[in-house]
Amino acid sequence: MLNGKRILVVMPAYNAAKTLEQTYREVPRDFVDEVILVDDGSHDETARVAAELGLTVFVHKQNLGYGRNQKTCYREALRRGADIVIMLHPDYQYSPNLIVSLAGMIAFGEYDVALASRILGVGAVKGGMPLYKYVANRFLTTLENGVMRTHLTDLHTGYRAYSRQFLLTVPFLRNSLDFAFDSEILLQAAQFGFRIKEVPARSIYFDDASSITFWPSVVYGLKTLGVAGRLVLHRTHLKRSPLFTR
Repeated sequence: MLNGKRILVVMPAYNAAKTLEQTYREVPRDFVDEVILVDDGSHDETARVAAELGLTVFVHKQNLGYGRNQKTCYREALRRGADIVIMLHPDYQYSPNLIVSLAGMIAFGEYDVALASRILGVGAVKGGMPLYKYVANRFLTTLENGVMRTHLTDLHTGYRAYSRQFLLTVPFLRNSLDFAFDSEILLQAAQFGFRIKEVPARSIYFDDASSITFWPSVVYGLKTLGVAGRLVLHRTHLKRSPLFTR
């Protein structure tokens, strides 16, 4: 707990057996009340390793998608009384030590959403981010900032924290089943007036870390542009979207 808030870490997992234990061992369990892992139809021993480590495990019998995985993560965290929900990928790409910093942004009522920014850290490219991903990140983040009316540096980080009130307010169950979920939920945050803050983060890219490849990245980028366009249309009342309706 932190400032009396119940903190849950959720891990959306797919074939993460090789890196899960290393990630979990560095979770600051003095502050984290529970760790939930949702296995999205993995073909390896992810669920078994998670159970042996003592995590609370939920299993999708088949691969339903990254967005669908997050929906299960957040729904189960809310059911278990979470005041702050932190999404940490179990691939050890981000340091679990930042959990306290992310939770602290929310625990004292200053912010509703906290993001771990690879751009504010030592540098995404130095951490191994492919150049095409870095360029796409900068382009999409700049465009989204214009739509969201924010000045954030990394809107495509996978390391995030959300308040309970935020998750109870935004209609995240209407979001995509794939990676576009991440863009949609932040655009929803801006539309509903939630406060977002970033903390510097270091990311590491290596063979066992999960990362979408070139063409899925292109599809993700196009979907992000599409969602931003939907928000513009919604705000101008040209076409209302259920994603941005409470």
